[in-house]
This record gives sequence, C-alpha cells and structure tokens, in this order.
Amino acid sequence: MTTQVEKAELLRSLHVPGDPLILTNIWDAVTARIVAGVPGVRAIASASHSVSYAHGVPDGEGMTIDQALQASREIVDAVDLPVTIDFERGYASDAAGVEANVGRLIATGAVGLNLEDSVDGSSLFPVDVAAARVAAARTAADFSGVPLVINARVDALVRGGTWDDMVARANAYLAAGGDCAFVLGLRTEDDVERAVAEIDGRVSVVSGATSVPLARLAVLGVSRVSFGPGILGLTLSHLRDAVAVLTSRGEYPPELDFEY
Repeated sequence: MTTQVEKAELLRSLHVPGDPLILTNIWDAVTARIVAGVPGVRAIASASHSVSYAHGVPDGEGMTIDQALQASREIVDAVDLPVTIDFERGYASDAAGVEANVGRLIATGAVGLNLEDSVDGSSLFPVDVAAARVAAARTAADFSGVPLVINARVDALVRGGTWDDMVARANAYLAAGGDCAFVLGLRTEDDVERAVAEIDGRVSVVSGATSVPLARLAVLGVSRVSFGPGILGLTLSHLRDAVAVLTSRGEYPPELDFEY
C-alpha cells in the first residue's frame, strides 16, 4: 500500500457480508508486527482495553488523548497494513470534540476507528446525540480526504436496552455516516441472524470462547469479527503457563526460541 486513502479503501472493501474480515486485536507495535506477519491477515485492529492495560491504566479512556494518539502512531508505523483504532468515546464529551480528535487520529495514519455510544461504560448517549457523534467523525474524515472506516458501536443490549432500541441505534449510526454497526450482546445464532436482517447495513460482532462459531457467523452474513481484549487474555494465559513451568524448573518451552 502506498497511500492512506488506498489503505482506507482496502479496509472498507474487506467488510463483506458472508465473508467477514477477521481482526485479531493488538495493543502495541510488536503485537501489530506479529499479527501482520501471519499469512492471510489483511488489516490490523487495536483494542482499547488492551492498549490501556499495557499502559497501566484502566479501560474507559484511562489514557489521555495524547497517549491514545501516540499509541495509534506507534502501531501504524510498525506495519504496512491498514490499521483501525479502538477510539473509545472519541476522548470528547461533545460532537465538536469528537470531530477534532478524529482529525488528529487520522493524522497518525489510522484508516478506521471504533466509536462507542456509551457515556461512561454504564449508560448510553441519547440516540440523536450518539448519531451526531458518528456524523462528527465522518465530517472529520471528509475534511481530511481519507475515507475513514467507522465501526459504530451499539451497546444497547449490554446496557439494559431493548432489541428495538439496538436496531434503531444501529440504523441511526449507519445513516449518520457509519460503515458498520458494531453490535455487542448478540449471543446466539438467532440473535445474529435477526440483527443482520433488521439492520440496514453491515454488522460487526465481537467473539469469545463461547460465541457463535466463526464459520457460522460467516454463513449468517456478518461482515466483521474481532475479539477485543480476549487476545490479550489469550497471550497472558500462555505467559502465565510458561512462567509456572520455568519457576518449577520444568522443561524449557520451545517458544523461548520464537523469533520476532
């Protein structure tokens, strides 16, 4: 890839209903490089929880905006693939702030972002306010000339909202300029199938160990699958197990010779 615009266009083209983009979330330059080096990987995505924990602060905008932008820059500079950044709530309380900060994010080289609709991790912005924040991100992208891929997060199902509220929010965010509705709380095949049918655009989901299998998500028409902080958990569990073996003076794990 030679330009940021081309990377953004590639990232958008990879969101195909029925042939979903699989994004293994990373948190720094070295994890980005390792994931990027795996055959078949087409794009890189950060997870805010993982990035925050790697910086020793809690998720939920525990980092400052400057720290978040520096983390994005380091990840983007480490790889040649398109990078989408989990940008939490845009590190801003209003739409104007979101627009300004998304412009700064694009300047780091990122070509996509996640944008949450929660106020503080427990309650949601009113739907019109949340949609205005998505529109602000799109305005920033239009001004920059980079066709930023906006993965608009919909937290209604995990924050006590109804199914109808989730669908209304998803469609409002897509109409405001979102490229994909990132719906949390789709726990069964029936949930996924119904969401894909009722949302007027592409649907993104997050998966874990007990989620609907990846092959079924493809059949059901999902466009994007990510794993959030689960990949950090996977990595840390392997580290913990290796530490236990070494501390007990056991056999050397063969991964000690892994070249990175």
